[in-house]
Amino acid sequence: MSERQIAIVTGGSRGIGRAIAVDLAAHGYQMVITYKSNDEAAAETLRLIRETGGNGEAVKFDVGNAAEAEGAMNDLLGRLERIDVLVNNAGVTADGLFLMMPRRDWNAVIDTTLHGFYNMTKPVLRKMLRRKSGSIVSLSSVSALVGNRGQANYAAAKAGLIAASRVLSSEVARLGVRVNVVAPGAVDTDMIRDAPMEHIKQMIPMGRIGRPEEVAKVVRFLCSDDASYITGQVISVNGGMF
Repeated sequence: MSERQIAIVTGGSRGIGRAIAVDLAAHGYQMVITYKSNDEAAAETLRLIRETGGNGEAVKFDVGNAAEAEGAMNDLLGRLERIDVLVNNAGVTADGLFLMMPRRDWNAVIDTTLHGFYNMTKPVLRKMLRRKSGSIVSLSSVSALVGNRGQANYAAAKAGLIAASRVLSSEVARLGVRVNVVAPGAVDTDMIRDAPMEHIKQMIPMGRIGRPEEVAKVVRFLCSDDASYITGQVISVNGGMF
């Protein structure tokens, strides 16, 4: 296990997280995916990872819950000699106009995305700094960069990821760890299945919805040595949406 580079992908059971995990596994990474509740989806991701010739494990906990995350990460990092890559992908939506938004919907989105970033990145970063090597990539969104009505909580969380990542990148750049952000636009996942697709396509210059695999390839690039001089950056994968 120690011979392969090891990558952790949060929210790796479905959608973009699954695509990232499978793509990294296909390129030689030993995978660890985290997921909150869907055992069947996590098992399917592991099956797809093994189909590539890779291997991995799924760890079930809520990244936004400090106690759960601490317990899971203490166990995981105690077993693994190294962590080469962390992909902060876990996120949820709870859309609604700000004036009508209950506090629970605000908190749910902030907890998973921003508290999840803190709960995962801090312990992993300590391990990376000991080796003076590592790449952290967090998944933001086009919603952090343009004003989508009804997404104040989501936009705040995803914009917070960008700001936190830029600051962190400046703190650890000379210590061998790179920190970047990928900001997808409309991507074909369960998260947008109920959205008005034809209306969304009209706002995208390329005229189509993105595929999870297209995001995964950019994440893999940022994780690799090919991106050795890239840190503190936000790369949009959105078909020219803005």
